[in-house]
Amino acid sequence: MKGIGAVLIDIDGVLTVSWKALPGAVAAMERLRAAGLPLLLVTNTTSRTRAVVAGRLAREGFPVGVDDILTAPAATAAYLREHHPDARCLLINSGEVRADLEGVEVVGEGSGEAGPGAPDVVVFGGAGEEFSYSALNTAFRHLQRGARLVAMHRNLYWRTADGLDLDTGAFLPGLERAAGVEATVTGKPAGAFFATALAQLGAPASETLMVGDDIESDVLAAQRCGLTGVLVKTGKYLPETHRAASGTPDHVLDSFAGLPALLGLPGGQEPPAP
Repeated sequence: MKGIGAVLIDIDGVLTVSWKALPGAVAAMERLRAAGLPLLLVTNTTSRTRAVVAGRLAREGFPVGVDDILTAPAATAAYLREHHPDARCLLINSGEVRADLEGVEVVGEGSGEAGPGAPDVVVFGGAGEEFSYSALNTAFRHLQRGARLVAMHRNLYWRTADGLDLDTGAFLPGLERAAGVEATVTGKPAGAFFATALAQLGAPASETLMVGDDIESDVLAAQRCGLTGVLVKTGKYLPETHRAASGTPDHVLDSFAGLPALLGLPGGQEPPAP
């Protein structure tokens, strides 16, 4: 493939599942590094900070560091600092990511429903046990009185070692409809997220490739921003979702292990589907 000078790579379902490296993924990334291709790992993961993600990947053998990772929480923090400076933010999220929310004031669920102590913004991260009736109802009441709604992503589900688990996108539409609001999404598939990633790489969209397992949020969203999209058949990939998608990926691979061959890098051929 000619004209590609940089690569964006999703993590969960592309490089790992339940933080275990997928077959051939480490070797493929090592080949990208050896070829000198600038790369950035872009993820809607909301359960871990950039530093923790980098550490987990390094333990699996991936040649990456903190500066190689852009998370939805980090992108959300940038959005909040720009558009809602000094706002009090109620965070509903599974996992501790406050270290990546630099410059953002996070308040607890018990904050008052009105008055100076109430949240100005309700921020949704990734779903988990924290998405209880109480938490969702509290968010609903804050939205009713005028708080803004920001979501790190709209993912419906993700792949774990035990199968697919529900994610934020399974809850968010009902809350939006009930409160009569629409969330601002700061992670994938938001165009601003891809713009931030390209700026960090210093690469134009026309020369950048995006690899993901989510055909809508990873691949087609990137293509709408002018990037080349590559869908991998690992992670959350489902044939029926592929067939029903709103568009067609530029390329489809059995796994991330096939990316070096697609890019024409030396060192082997695309392996068979896992």
